[in-house]
Amino acid sequence: MDVKSSAQAPVVSVGARGVCPARAVLDPPPHGCSWAAALPSRWPCFHAGFHSSPLFFLSRKFLKSLIRKQPQELLLVIGTGVSAAVAPGIPALCSWRSCIEAVIEAAEQLEVLHPGDVAEFRRKVTKDGDLLVVAHDLIRKMSPRTGDAKPSFFQDCLMEVFDDLEQHIQNPPVLQSILSLMERGTLVLTTNYDNLLELFGQQQGKPMASLDLKDKTKVLQWARGNIRYGVLHIHGLYTDPCGMVLDPSGYKDVTQDPEVMEVLQNLYRTKSFLFMGCGETLRDQIFQALFLYSVPNKVELEHYMLVLKESEDHFFKQQADMLLHGIKVVSYGDCFDYFPGYVQDLTAQICKQRSPDADRVDSTTLLGNACQDCAKRKLEENGIEVSKKLRQSDTDDAGGS
Repeated sequence: MDVKSSAQAPVVSVGARGVCPARAVLDPPPHGCSWAAALPSRWPCFHAGFHSSPLFFLSRKFLKSLIRKQPQELLLVIGTGVSAAVAPGIPALCSWRSCIEAVIEAAEQLEVLHPGDVAEFRRKVTKDGDLLVVAHDLIRKMSPRTGDAKPSFFQDCLMEVFDDLEQHIQNPPVLQSILSLMERGTLVLTTNYDNLLELFGQQQGKPMASLDLKDKTKVLQWARGNIRYGVLHIHGLYTDPCGMVLDPSGYKDVTQDPEVMEVLQNLYRTKSFLFMGCGETLRDQIFQALFLYSVPNKVELEHYMLVLKESEDHFFKQQADMLLHGIKVVSYGDCFDYFPGYVQDLTAQICKQRSPDADRVDSTTLLGNACQDCAKRKLEENGIEVSKKLRQSDTDDAGGS
């Protein structure tokens, strides 16, 4: 199907009604047609690979308190929005709802869920209920009755849903922006099951590492900044059935370990968390157990959350509510297709910040050289041969205690 004919597909009628182009991604494109081809040509930001609209971003202002942060002062929390922007061709990456629906579909096709259960879960996911609870129930239904993580058909369903992820990367600049922050010391954790960031980083020659909370040693190393390209998956990774958990009870070894909990909660007290592409993260039980429950005086913290401004009233209410948690809510725009461009521009601003350590090294080096020159001149003024003095100093050092 060529671009012209695909532009006449049903998706166009969605745009004609003024619906955000990103919303169309939630629906499948016409058969045999790419996502970009299925979108109307008057949505240039989509056809340019999600790049920001120049008119929109000419007047875009960033919070100075955010862009003046050093990358090593930040901890990036990646949600489904990032994956949806990077690989819009996989509906399961667009939201929790889409992911659950895709897993149910895979479970039906693989015949690992009773038809009655399939119908029941589809009914639950269409209601405005708690999707995290639905996901918990779905995992339990496809896992052993003992509650063990392995074996589980849930992993098989996720592998079906996320097959050949690297082939679906359509907007690599978003991932490149995140890698740029990681190179400069930003820690990264995610609530996502996918490993798009790691796959892309490996393609760029970076020693990426996927971590989960089951490995205490690696978690401590990551939290202390010793695994530069480590991505902590707090729900686990779809390729590792032992690490996939949605219920905090699955991480009792972590939540009941004083050393690990102190290190993780200290991150929430000392780093500025930047929530990117996150919707339900603050309601996520595991995130709450790790960072929120035991950290007092949250209003004194300074974290940031990028959100879609769907309406003025909701946005400003959300801003006021989140300040109570020490979180500054920032809008990237009123349509999801602005999100990737905003991320790229924001990270570019942050990466431009000069490290205070570099300044300190430069000034110390300059001062040290200046002091050595002064000392040399002073010795020469006193008629003392510099080379002889230095040799004497070396002899004294060699014979010292």
